[in-house]
Amino acid sequence: MTYPDYSDYTIKWATLPWEVEQAHALRRQVFCEEQQLFEKDDRDATDDHAHLLVALGSYGGWHQQVVGTVRIHHQGDGLWYGSRLAVDPVFRSQGQLGTTLIQLAVSSAHALGCQCFMATVQQQNEALFQRLNWATRHYAVLFGQRHAVMEADLAAYPPCHTPNSGFVLRARRQPRNSECWAGLLGMPASGSATQQEAR
Repeated sequence: MTYPDYSDYTIKWATLPWEVEQAHALRRQVFCEEQQLFEKDDRDATDDHAHLLVALGSYGGWHQQVVGTVRIHHQGDGLWYGSRLAVDPVFRSQGQLGTTLIQLAVSSAHALGCQCFMATVQQQNEALFQRLNWATRHYAVLFGQRHAVMEADLAAYPPCHTPNSGFVLRARRQPRNSECWAGLLGMPASGSATQQEAR
C-alpha cells in the first residue's frame, strides 16, 4: 500500500482546531466504518475532558495531515486511562506511529502525576502492548468483543514535559524530488528550452 512521501511524522498533543477535526474524522473512519464498533460517531462524554494526541505527516516540519490519534484522561487519584488509539490504514505500514502515540500518551500523563496508567485493549493488540511493557490485569467484553484490561509499567515511560511539541519520527522512506521550483535557484526548470539547447 502506498502513502504520501512525508519526510517525518510528529507525535504531539493536538493544539489546533484542524488537528482535532481530522483526529475525530480518523476515529470515525476506523471505529465506525472499518471496525463497525459504533454506528455514526465514537465520541462520548470522555472527550469533554480528555487530552487528544495526534500523529501528523509532515514535510520538513510542516504539518500536513493527521494519520494517527489517541486520547488520555485523568480518572482521579493518580489514575489515567488511554483509549481510542487509531492509525490511518494507509499509514500502518509506516510503522512506529501507534507505538509512539502510546509512548507519548503514557509519558505525558506521567509528567502530570500519573501513578497508574490503564487501557482497555482489543485482544489482537494485546501482544503489542506486552512488548511495550504493559501487563494484562484481566479481560472484559466490550462492544461484543473480548478486550484485555492492561496497565503500563511507568518505569518504561519517563515523564515528557513538552507534549505540545512531542516526538518526531523520521519516515522510513524519504521523499525523492527530482526537480525543484525553477525560480528557487534563478535557473530554468529541467526540460526547458534553454537547457535543451545547452546539451
